Amino acid sequence: MTKTQAEIEPVLLRKLDLSKSGKNCKMFLGDLTGDGRKDLLMVQPDGGIDDRYVPHQVEAMTAFDLEGNILWQVGTPSKSPGGPGSDYPVQIYDIDGDGYNEVLCVMEKQFFILDGKTGQTKKSYTLPSEEAHDCIIIANLTGNSFPQDIILKDRYHQMWALNNDFELLWTHKGNIGHFPWVFDFDGDGKDEVMAGYDFLDSNGEKKWSCQPLDDHADCIWVGKVQPENKDYQLVIGGSVTVLYDWNGTECWRYEGSIESQHICLGKFRHDANGLQVAGLDRIIRGTNYSDGKDGIFLLDANGQEIWKENRETGGWLTIIDTIRNWDDNDLDYILAYRRGGGIYPTIYDGYQNVVTTFPVDGYASFNDLTGSGYNQVIIFDQTSVYIYGSSQVDLSKSDKDDTLIQEKRAYSVTLYPGGEYLE
Repeated sequence: MTKTQAEIEPVLLRKLDLSKSGKNCKMFLGDLTGDGRKDLLMVQPDGGIDDRYVPHQVEAMTAFDLEGNILWQVGTPSKSPGGPGSDYPVQIYDIDGDGYNEVLCVMEKQFFILDGKTGQTKKSYTLPSEEAHDCIIIANLTGNSFPQDIILKDRYHQMWALNNDFELLWTHKGNIGHFPWVFDFDGDGKDEVMAGYDFLDSNGEKKWSCQPLDDHADCIWVGKVQPENKDYQLVIGGSVTVLYDWNGTECWRYEGSIESQHICLGKFRHDANGLQVAGLDRIIRGTNYSDGKDGIFLLDANGQEIWKENRETGGWLTIIDTIRNWDDNDLDYILAYRRGGGIYPTIYDGYQNVVTTFPVDGYASFNDLTGSGYNQVIIFDQTSVYIYGSSQVDLSKSDKDDTLIQEKRAYSVTLYPGGEYLE
């Protein structure tokens, strides 16, 4: 990929020292204090496990405001924490509807609901099973006025659905993948669940399964991909990339990848109808960040390949996601990070051009931190956080007078980013 005249130099809005949160932290973003600005929650996982097979718990959590001040800390950061090889069981969300966000997490084999302002425990529950803490999925399975139900899962085989009193609604066993996605496809006020390769109704009854697919679902997205289809469809990345309608009919499959590890939806190009599907192919698995090989690809609404990256550097662990409202362009972009091979986090357009390259390496997240209408990109490593914008934004104040609403992508945080592209 080559630089273009349109490349935007990122504006460093703030650099923060987050070393007191410890090593190997993952970042979660949400307005914890109710001041109309997103705060940073750095979460450290437990160690001493093989996270390929055993789910993480939380070792410690440290909340910071956008000035880098510690709001609170729960747990004690470990000098030998676990690694970031799987999800951490944490989400930020207003689960009780009081207008302020809570922190939902699993620590010491307990499910906790913490006050976002203080970190104090509001409620705690016993897990439905010993390993029911691979991730936390917030859903509306019971027809409440807003999502208040919880889905927990083990690493790959079973999930448990619970209501807002943490009473078991149902359980499901199957090839459930990494992060099942919930969405109300039929408009009845209750979410259906794409549990890996199995499609479940709100009562946990399996309606259909993807056939035949190998391995497991790495990533799931929902959107009206094909312009002629008026219903929302499902794009699933796993052994291949497939598009299904929500009744279980396969629309197409793309088999031009070795392993479709990440996918994301967007309107990335003007010259293609419907939505495009960006994907990340793990072409050669390596042993560290900089060996092996992966490549980004782009498909049209009918699953036809538009282009595929031919990397000239090593690196096989890239994560991609759709980023909207980075600048004033009406098209969406692809944010890619954890690239390895000396490639720092980069935003690409749908024509395979570099839009923005960030000058530091690390994991990445993005959100509109103050309600400005633009997303900021946050790059973080073991000790520091760098907040960038496409232009200057005053992070010291918000354009909102009360708590910033936690949008679904911000309370559905996963190492394997899924999402929704809504009209």
